[in-house]
Amino acid sequence: MNIPFRLLSLSLCSLLVACQAVNTTSGGAVGVERKQYMFSMLSTQEVNQAYAQSYQQTLSDASGKGMLDKNSANAKRLQAIANRLIKQAPLFRPDSAQWQWEVNLIKSPELNANCGPGGKIIFYSGIIEKLKLTDDEIAAIMGHEIAHALREHGREAMSKAYGIEMAKQGAGALLGLGSDSLALADAAVQYGMTLPNSRGNENEADLIGLELAARAGYNPNAAVSLWQKMAAASEGAPPEFMSTHPSSGSRIASLQAAIPKVMPLYQQAR
Repeated sequence: MNIPFRLLSLSLCSLLVACQAVNTTSGGAVGVERKQYMFSMLSTQEVNQAYAQSYQQTLSDASGKGMLDKNSANAKRLQAIANRLIKQAPLFRPDSAQWQWEVNLIKSPELNANCGPGGKIIFYSGIIEKLKLTDDEIAAIMGHEIAHALREHGREAMSKAYGIEMAKQGAGALLGLGSDSLALADAAVQYGMTLPNSRGNENEADLIGLELAARAGYNPNAAVSLWQKMAAASEGAPPEFMSTHPSSGSRIASLQAAIPKVMPLYQQAR
């Protein structure tokens, strides 16, 4: 390891002092047990409050354009599915019972959906209509997105971003590095830290989402048919959802391997 990368590594290690090792959820039947490192100066409450403001702005903008859908059959479907999934969330994270959960549908051709910090759920009508999603498949998406919120993957990503930026600044100040060297260091950190964890976060959301849906009485096999539909949709212009939730054969195989763990939960909930 050369000197710039050694110092960058030392800078990253020193930042661990400012981080807290936590496990945001219980492991569940699917066994998600990874410890997470959160920047201690970036609290759960702060992230949830900041996202709530952004969420309300998104809803306000959609309402102003006549795109906020509160009364359609699909809006009612989403609310009913969300109610069942939200009841299961405290099994993984007890404090989520006190979250101010919301679910909203926006009329848009986008194939997209998300659940932000603190339980703020948005679906876009395009993902339901274009993929002809069943209730079980909607539950698979929503469970996956809720899992991201329960695991605080957004706060975790912010914590990494803080650490990376501080490490770059620290190494640059010590060595007087030029922009090219810092860019190289940045690329190394991105590939060495961010991408593997990103894939790991997706796997965690897949597994926890699978269990949430099963506990709520939705067929876990729908997660496989959902990603098969996503894979087919991505053959043309990739949908927005695929930019942050890449589909692959390995992902489907991982879901298929986990289904036997949660099938008894589904059968009990029916």
